[in-house]
Amino acid sequence: MRSSECHKRPSFKCIGYMRLFSSIFLQLVCFSTISIVSSFMTPADYAQLHRFPETTRKPRAEFPQWLRDITKLKSWPGESPPYIGSAEVDLSDIATGPRYRLDNACDYGSAICSFNCEYCLGPNDIMHCGELIQSFDDGPNEETTQLISYFNQVQKKVSFFVVGLQVLAYPDIFRSEYVSGHFVASHSYSHVYLPSLTNRKIAAQFQWSIWAMNATASVIPRYFRPPYGGLDNRVRAIAAKFGLTPIVWDLDTDDWCMITKSRTADEVYADVKQWIRDDQTGIILEHDLTQETVAVGIEISKILGNRNRTVTVDCKNPGAPWYA
Repeated sequence: MRSSECHKRPSFKCIGYMRLFSSIFLQLVCFSTISIVSSFMTPADYAQLHRFPETTRKPRAEFPQWLRDITKLKSWPGESPPYIGSAEVDLSDIATGPRYRLDNACDYGSAICSFNCEYCLGPNDIMHCGELIQSFDDGPNEETTQLISYFNQVQKKVSFFVVGLQVLAYPDIFRSEYVSGHFVASHSYSHVYLPSLTNRKIAAQFQWSIWAMNATASVIPRYFRPPYGGLDNRVRAIAAKFGLTPIVWDLDTDDWCMITKSRTADEVYADVKQWIRDDQTGIILEHDLTQETVAVGIEISKILGNRNRTVTVDCKNPGAPWYA
């Protein structure tokens, strides 16, 4: 899907499952479905949306001594961080493939349980909520401060899925999300399509995103959202090695398409109002990328009114700890 093609495509959402066991992974097979529509941002889209000056992603957070001791590095790595092996994380029991791009996610059938392909879910994946709630990806950015201020003012808690390099570029804003009581979780270290990577590279994305959050706000996340919805059994298994549970979504605003002028704010609002009429439940995917998407996020909150008072993790596991 090119950036100019932001039309939602029909798919389905499972509402009932049968469990099947393979030699390696627990599989879920859908036996009851409801219709939904969605589309996925692609890596090419993300690259186009992030044509920022080099200083935007330059880490401003200090590289702490404890990380120097663990990694033997002197500074935060760039977009392709090295995996630092440890006795606590054993990757040897995880299948090494398949590796594929987003547009090939359906080439391997149901065996890999790809979320990109017919929204396949694992047994612990969180996809749906009993009320309409907002979640924001790809921050923090300078514009994120407006969301924090607004939601604090109206006393609502929302979910922020943060990119490690953005956390390092805006550590104060990330700390503000956390200190304000909002739910924060990993969105990888450098926003890559995880199924395309080797096991060690996937592990590095989780490892360094956790370290970025811990070094800046003393946070160790228990949850993550895969960039581009890139989630399959291999990614799930590696995430579990780091104590991470996937959170995805079932309602997509495609708000990022406004940046490429292929979608309008009014179209986003119309979808939200339709979701209220249809079901009044679901996890809404949004982005705190730009002033435009942030303004839309605030307006969506106003449309939802007294809804949206639950964070994503509490949809499936109310009362469960948010952090390790």
